[in-house]
Amino acid sequence: MKTRTLGNLRVPAIGFGAMVLSPGVYGDIDDDRAETALRTALDAGGTHVDTSDAYGANGHNERLVGRAIKGRRDEVVVATKFGLAVPEGEPSRSHPVGYAFNELRVNADPRLVRRYAERSLRNLGTDVIDLYYAHYPDPGVPIEETVGAMAGLVRGGLIRHVGLSNVTAAQLRAAHAVHPVSAVQNEWSMWRHVDQDLLATARELGVGIVAWSPLGSGFLTGTVHSLGEGDFRHNAPRFDAGNLESNNDRYAPIRAVAAQLGITPAQLALAWLLHQDEHVVTIPGSRTPSHIEENLAAADLTLHPDTLDAIGKALAAFEVSGGTLL
Repeated sequence: MKTRTLGNLRVPAIGFGAMVLSPGVYGDIDDDRAETALRTALDAGGTHVDTSDAYGANGHNERLVGRAIKGRRDEVVVATKFGLAVPEGEPSRSHPVGYAFNELRVNADPRLVRRYAERSLRNLGTDVIDLYYAHYPDPGVPIEETVGAMAGLVRGGLIRHVGLSNVTAAQLRAAHAVHPVSAVQNEWSMWRHVDQDLLATARELGVGIVAWSPLGSGFLTGTVHSLGEGDFRHNAPRFDAGNLESNNDRYAPIRAVAAQLGITPAQLALAWLLHQDEHVVTIPGSRTPSHIEENLAAADLTLHPDTLDAIGKALAAFEVSGGTLL
């Protein structure tokens, strides 16, 4: 697996987003299947594993990851996040989102940061987190204060690198002035372009970009034509029946490019992202071992400039129907 750097942290160009392995994301899943998926990712080189204390009930996803990395911890870059799984009895503040549920509840108060980290360490069964993110900025807490508490975790040896997720360029700059930020994680794909001010600021500061949902919540695989019961994407306007049909029609030229190259649409989407910046990495998730291996193989693909130009023109020719999470 080719590697890239997030600040001074070296990771695989394509890692693994574990969120899909908890029930309630893409419908039900049992732990045996989830652990098989994680082991497949690790064996195929996807050793940058991204999770959160908010994925699944009561730390379910972190505990899955903890079991999968047991006995091979030194191989894995473990990334997790905090701020959404607010401890019982603590207040939370509203962060608006574009999905049907309208908001997420956040608490990134500095006094809770160590408590969050210690809980994640227990769930993961490890003594240090490689990359620790504030999951969302807290509307009631300056980002500098949250990051100041995270810097204390670095000094205390609980985490190795500070990350931010779903932030603006101004928030990244303010945070980085308090303590170096290794990575900023934001949605980025053919389905949702990254904010250019954020990208420019990350480049200026030497901060890596981790692209979450690089396959557009599965849409860019070209295989999503309807949603099953219990699928989290029912909350997403882009997956409404009418929008989904329209968007599939609009992305037909992209699927045609993949067919011409003899690769899957997912591989094309991931390779395209890696060509956008030398310090971007992706964390696609899947429950299917063969799809996981296909996704990770995209790290070895080189796209010709003519192909990139054709993709750019195809993407510029339309607007996607429906909003995304942020």
